[in-house]
Amino acid sequence: MASLIRWEPFGEMRSLRGGMDRLFDDFFRGPRLVHWEPAESLFPLDLYETDESLVVKAPLPGVRPEDVDISITGDILTIKGEAKSEEEVKREDYHRRELRYGSFCRSVPLPTKVEQGKAEATFEHGILTVTLPKAAEAKPKAIKIKARPVIEGKKS
Repeated sequence: MASLIRWEPFGEMRSLRGGMDRLFDDFFRGPRLVHWEPAESLFPLDLYETDESLVVKAPLPGVRPEDVDISITGDILTIKGEAKSEEEVKREDYHRRELRYGSFCRSVPLPTKVEQGKAEATFEHGILTVTLPKAAEAKPKAIKIKARPVIEGKKS
């Protein structure tokens, strides 16, 4: 005896739409399992603003300060360098290899104009901190309110 199955045309449409969404996600964002290429790897960073400056913090564990170059071209900050391996391992029976070595580069647009000549960079406990003083025209300006004396009986 054959059983009847109710046909749901919209269920098939949802399934098709889900498949198309996954296809476009994979195309624009890349596959879900990411294979890191050392020369193209991005590292995380924080960029925040104070009244006086922009501050960029980037973790660069295992990288020596002399192996990092920082530059500003227009409104783009670029941090690049190289993480060098301490030892050469000849064995090929790794179970997991997640430490990344090789070149890295990250460029980010700056949200406001900065005084490039006064930029400072420090490196402490594997964290690079770049402080970029804001250009004079980018700093907030306080405007004082001048109160007019009120003379009774007169309207200004």
